[in-house]
Amino acid sequence: MPEIQYRSRRAVRIGRDGLRVTVLAEGGHVAEIVHKDTEVNPLWTPPWPSIEPSTYDLRRHPEYGADSESKLLAGIMGHNLCMDIFGPPSPDEAAAGMTVHGEASVAPYQITAGESELEARADLPAAQLRLERHIQIAPRGAVVRFTETVENVSAADRPIAWTEHVTLGPPFLAKGSTEFRASAARSVVSEDDFTHGEGYMKKCAEFDWPDVPREKGGAVDLRTFTGLPFSAAFTTHQMDQRREKAFFMAFSPESKILFGYVWARSDFPWLGIWEENYSRAEPPWNGKTLTRGMEFGASPFPETRRQMIERNKMFGAPCYRWIPANSRVRVDYCAFLTTASRIPETVSWEAVVRNAQ
Repeated sequence: MPEIQYRSRRAVRIGRDGLRVTVLAEGGHVAEIVHKDTEVNPLWTPPWPSIEPSTYDLRRHPEYGADSESKLLAGIMGHNLCMDIFGPPSPDEAAAGMTVHGEASVAPYQITAGESELEARADLPAAQLRLERHIQIAPRGAVVRFTETVENVSAADRPIAWTEHVTLGPPFLAKGSTEFRASAARSVVSEDDFTHGEGYMKKCAEFDWPDVPREKGGAVDLRTFTGLPFSAAFTTHQMDQRREKAFFMAFSPESKILFGYVWARSDFPWLGIWEENYSRAEPPWNGKTLTRGMEFGASPFPETRRQMIERNKMFGAPCYRWIPANSRVRVDYCAFLTTASRIPETVSWEAVVRNAQ
């Protein structure tokens, strides 16, 4: 398929029946998964102009901030892959040019595509990894299948973070309205300050999904997106160890669109939930961003490589994964997008995926 322009970015688009998927050529971000009948895209489009990461320059682009996150933010959109770190680089890594969440979110991808599937490949030279991602819209058009293969091209075993940073945004995401379900169990509020002065969750509090303790007492049900005028937060959730498959799903009562992802719990034992509700005043956020990240991966928190390794395990589950020397590791997961009259319980979403295979 020929390249297209999507919001001033080079992109490739595939489609089948009721779905359309657009992937950016630089950064490899899944910019949209669209329900064609309603034209609803649950994924987040930032409110600032997007540019190719290869064109970013700190001196010429102060509108994206002035730190190791700026290059990522200049081109971020929708669902991006965090590898081989999930979180900030160390000061030395940042000085050497490493960006927040690693190379995979800013690397150039070689993409080949047919009508309903594509293959994207990228080299990550600093991490000494090669990445392949295959995306296919299933024949019945309600499910998007993902296969990711990472090859360690070095002669050393490597500990890595590997997180699917799925971020939802308006109009699908609406205050006090959008509903969520997840196969979450033991949970904890981040020890780091994501709040920018707008926090309402008790830092470091452990809890059982979905009731997160409030800073001033009581609890908040995370199954409904906040209705506060301003807020920010990050919580992490261990996936239910009684289930082989893990999931999250989100439902918009306004559009009647149901959206979610399903993955193997052994691949990604953690789900991080990031909330940005008009709290960040610095560029490029400028107090204009409403998002909820549903970030499933091998690590519970966005933190430096050293912090990740020193944390090692939490609740008995690993906080990173190993890729042996000169070897390949593969994961498979899927997204689903359909209509519903209400948010279903477990049996219903399993039926959606099963019927689309």
